[in-house]
Amino acid sequence: MKFAGGAGYLNVDLLFTGLQHLPEEGKEIYSREFDTQIGGGVPATMINMARLGVPVKLLTFLGRDFFSDFARRELERFHIDYKNLYSGEEMPVTVSVAMVTDRDRSFLSYRNQKTVTPQLEEKIYRELKGARVVDMQEDFLQVYQRLKREGTILVLDTGWSEELSVENYRPYLETADYYTPNRKEALQITGTGNLQDAAEVLGRFFEQVIIKLDEDGCMIKDRDGTRIIPPLPGVHPVDATGAGDAFLSGFLFGLYEGYPLEDCVLFGNITGGTCVQSVGCLSGYVNREELLRIAGK
Repeated sequence: MKFAGGAGYLNVDLLFTGLQHLPEEGKEIYSREFDTQIGGGVPATMINMARLGVPVKLLTFLGRDFFSDFARRELERFHIDYKNLYSGEEMPVTVSVAMVTDRDRSFLSYRNQKTVTPQLEEKIYRELKGARVVDMQEDFLQVYQRLKREGTILVLDTGWSEELSVENYRPYLETADYYTPNRKEALQITGTGNLQDAAEVLGRFFEQVIIKLDEDGCMIKDRDGTRIIPPLPGVHPVDATGAGDAFLSGFLFGLYEGYPLEDCVLFGNITGGTCVQSVGCLSGYVNREELLRIAGK
């Protein structure tokens, strides 16, 4: 049976929303609302793909701590097929405090990252072998290289980092079939000052360059030229947390089902645009029927 898969650390977000401003050092303020949710990354993308009716396989890291127990309950609530790769005594879950104002969001995170061993890579490869599409993150490069040789479609999503550069990520760019940066990430990784130059640099690695433009939709550049796939209309954004992972779920859905690239990007715009209208990574979503109905308009 074909499936979509991904391996990555699980995030738990503590969401403080309705803030007028961030707290000053040494001072305390109160938010209007609070929630605890699974955060972004591979788990969020796999959950949203499962909501679209795609069989998924999630490989992640869970311990015996409070936040890992919370994450287990949430994964079971979403009926996700997952496998735990961690057997130690520490807390492998990433915990983030997200502070959301009317203008933007800020994060404070803790991540106890583990060393990637050949044994871990072999375990991940065996689990993902045979996947039709894989959400490719920054770890497990040798796994992705083996999967690519076997025909798995690989989609890279790096997220923002000051370390983004072509040289730092060259092996990943050379391995991925698609890369889905947003505007800021595309400029950072290419070291350029405008989108056309960024697309030219990324075009050295990809025949079809994709750059997300937030509320302006998504840009595609290929041999036919440059075009914009429009955003979901009528969006009233509340929280951009998880928008990239939500876009990725729609995009991967399209690839999984064999749609043309323009449709894959359109699906991503719909799932991403739906996400930002609620607080958190997983509150706003569409199912398969809703996605196809909206795309048909």
